[in-house]
Amino acid sequence: MQTAESRTEMTSAVRFDHVYKAFVGRGRGSDAVLALQDVTFDAKPGEFISLVGPSGCGKSTCLNLLAGLSSPSDGTVAHHGAPVRGINTSVGYITQDDNLLPWRSLRGNVELSLELQGVERHERRRRADDFIHLVGLTGFEDHYPHELSGGMRKRAGIIRTLVYESAVVLMDEPFGPLDAQTRVILQAELLKLWERSRPTVLFVTHDLVEAIALSDRILVFTSNPGTIKRDYRVDLPRPRDPFRIHETPGFSELHDALWADIRVEIESSRGRGVT
Repeated sequence: MQTAESRTEMTSAVRFDHVYKAFVGRGRGSDAVLALQDVTFDAKPGEFISLVGPSGCGKSTCLNLLAGLSSPSDGTVAHHGAPVRGINTSVGYITQDDNLLPWRSLRGNVELSLELQGVERHERRRRADDFIHLVGLTGFEDHYPHELSGGMRKRAGIIRTLVYESAVVLMDEPFGPLDAQTRVILQAELLKLWERSRPTVLFVTHDLVEAIALSDRILVFTSNPGTIKRDYRVDLPRPRDPFRIHETPGFSELHDALWADIRVEIESSRGRGVT
């Protein structure tokens, strides 16, 4: 007989179950630092979930645990019902840096993950060019990273991961270094790409407007050690226009609630001398 918990695990693309993560400092006598404390949540297939909270609250640590780059000190991190043990090659991971290979053209970079999968050359070219067209980079296929603007490089980094068609995609502040105008343009591009195949996305950001524009749910983390303070459902209708999200009924109320929660955590961390 299946329990409610086992049914949840079977229907979850991602599940964190009472996860703790401590980092041991270097040097003799160094104390362990608790980064995550009793973090429990799940993400269903196709959900777009943003993780927000003060700096140092463990948001990026959650992504690293799911990618298998680190292991929990206690608790379980599961991907499609199976505990993550070792590097998880089934997830896509997009970081702040585009990490494009400088010796490969735009097309060559986008094709890389397909090449590693053993996809035939003509099919790699077709799929890569399809994604390049989707983000408005047609005509730049043979350009090298140093010949592209920051926004173009970021688009290339995103589609290089999404063309792999992973069911789960991790994104760690992918638009952080960009100017405000480019960020909004890329938010719109990301939504278009996400609607295409609806992967499950865990998205780390400090931008509450960005989180609201993109997400189905927003998890607010406490200050260090991070645990989930609140799980907000974003009930704003889709499709969404990041350029006009401020005008959507319900936006202001949700933004104010999120900021109120995070402000308390920022003030608390300052009071304890945490930066």
